[in-house]
Amino acid sequence: MSAQEERDALTLPPALYDYALHLLHESPDGIPPRRGFSLPQQPEPGVTPQSAPDESPLSLEESQGAIRDALNPLPANSAALHRRFAQLGIRDSPMHLMLIQSAVAGLPLPAGQCDAARSLARQLTRTGTTAPAVTAGLALLIRLGTSEDIPHLSVLGLLRKFTRPAVDALDALDPQSAAVVWLSVSARRDELRPLVLALRKGEQSAIRAELAASPAAPRLLSTTVARRITEAARLPDLLGQHPSDMALLARAGRLLVRMGCSRDAPSDLLTYRDALPVYESIVTRAGLLPPTLDNHATLLSLAQDLSSGPGVLLDWPPGRRVTLLKSLGWLLADPRWASLPETAAGEADQRLRAGWIRRTGRHPFRRPATPGRLRVEVVAGDPVDREPVETRILLDGRPVVPAFFDRGPAHSPEYLLDEGRLRAGPEPSEVQLAEASCTEGCCGALHVTIRRDGDQVVWENWQRPSTMPGSQAPAPVLPAYRFDAAAYDAEIARAETDHSWSWPARTTARLIKAGLRERPDLLSRWDAKRGWISSDFDDPDTTVVTFLYAPGIGSGKPDGISLQFLWAVPDDGTPPEAQAAAALNRLAEEDPKTYGQVCGGTRERAEELGFSWPERD
Repeated sequence: MSAQEERDALTLPPALYDYALHLLHESPDGIPPRRGFSLPQQPEPGVTPQSAPDESPLSLEESQGAIRDALNPLPANSAALHRRFAQLGIRDSPMHLMLIQSAVAGLPLPAGQCDAARSLARQLTRTGTTAPAVTAGLALLIRLGTSEDIPHLSVLGLLRKFTRPAVDALDALDPQSAAVVWLSVSARRDELRPLVLALRKGEQSAIRAELAASPAAPRLLSTTVARRITEAARLPDLLGQHPSDMALLARAGRLLVRMGCSRDAPSDLLTYRDALPVYESIVTRAGLLPPTLDNHATLLSLAQDLSSGPGVLLDWPPGRRVTLLKSLGWLLADPRWASLPETAAGEADQRLRAGWIRRTGRHPFRRPATPGRLRVEVVAGDPVDREPVETRILLDGRPVVPAFFDRGPAHSPEYLLDEGRLRAGPEPSEVQLAEASCTEGCCGALHVTIRRDGDQVVWENWQRPSTMPGSQAPAPVLPAYRFDAAAYDAEIARAETDHSWSWPARTTARLIKAGLRERPDLLSRWDAKRGWISSDFDDPDTTVVTFLYAPGIGSGKPDGISLQFLWAVPDDGTPPEAQAAAALNRLAEEDPKTYGQVCGGTRERAEELGFSWPERD
């Protein structure tokens, strides 16, 4: 050992792998805290007590250059890379750790150097004492890891800063271990902790029991949580080992539905490697499930995905998806199932679900009257899960939004169809088909330009985020699509006039909105301007009318910032046409600020204009 190596051995802190292993052994029930373990507090070279490790004195460009210098060429041993990082000012900062992962991912590794690089990676992950060194080792194992590395990756992934690269490396080696690590750190809801504990212990009987008993509400199960649970539990194996366990089968169906949720990230369904065998198990055994409203809703949701959702995009054997879809259609048409919505009673959620099944229960099984390149389907999801109403557009049978975008649901029919945005006019028009669930400014949107070209309609000049859905792979340029103009116009007209998916409060909202488009003076006379009008998210049986108010807004010269008001119109059981007419008459006769409630703007502006600011819980 050289003198430098002797000094390093005396001064370096314990390996971070050993540190994580110690914390795990000390943890109650052998499960880490939510978000994982923190790294130990230890001084870094060049970091004074007054400066935080995250505050690197290096710029982005300088950091990139220093990391390239440290990694090229790869050193022969772990200690050398520790020294290089320290000498070049590479610290335990999010920016530096991210740049290390990116630099290692792009390193040229000829076949003759892979064994040496793998050996270095194992030294770094097993004996590394700093976050930059261990991160470099993890990034190398993403490319070069083998089954030998699974135990060490599974421990390091419990350290908060290493979870993502460790899980990325495990995903390629053992998706179950990757899922267990991810859930251990990221499943933050108390209701899921018993299941996570069972998964960590690996006791199959406990996993089966906890999985069947675990909650499946949308607030608890994002698409990613649902996918990771199925991976960690080895769901196809469980279903195969317990073919008569109907509680397990029903829960498997719910997990599959949650993975395809468009409001979240349905790429999780496409990423799930065992999606096809799980679909097979559920659909082929669906007839064994007890005919309940909850099970009917699960099977109908699966049918919606298989008909026009992300399930269409899976790599199905020829004809198999259609066969499974037909099987669900036959089952749900059986009187034992078909009669359920007519006999539903009790809680409001059950009544909502029954109404949804009555309206849309046969829609996924309808074949297009005139098959063509373009198909437009308005799909209302399960109202109990507060799923959105989407305008699903299929090109050559494939749903556009999950295939091309997948960061949020397709826009509503009120936006795309009622406003005529999909019509091909004499001038090209750019149309936003979907927006990220956060905002376009955050994660982008999907746009296309629609134009008429003689006897054809063209969709071209697609705009979307630069990476593919569910990955960091560059997104290729999308081609132009051409449609026969007559067939195109007929399909858009059909979709615009088909409101069979709608329910009374939603129909009332559409009619009120149409009335205000025709007579904007109904609001402008009160210095108000139309806002968002639809059914309420939390109470779908209530119509919500929002409008903006500021003095002078009716004349187009508002004085100061606007306040937003909300007027809730509960469904009174009369026909939507009558409810909409009554609402429009009231707007004509009474100032809506006297019965609407302030819901936006600022407290100061509300008080200035003489309105009460809402007190929120």
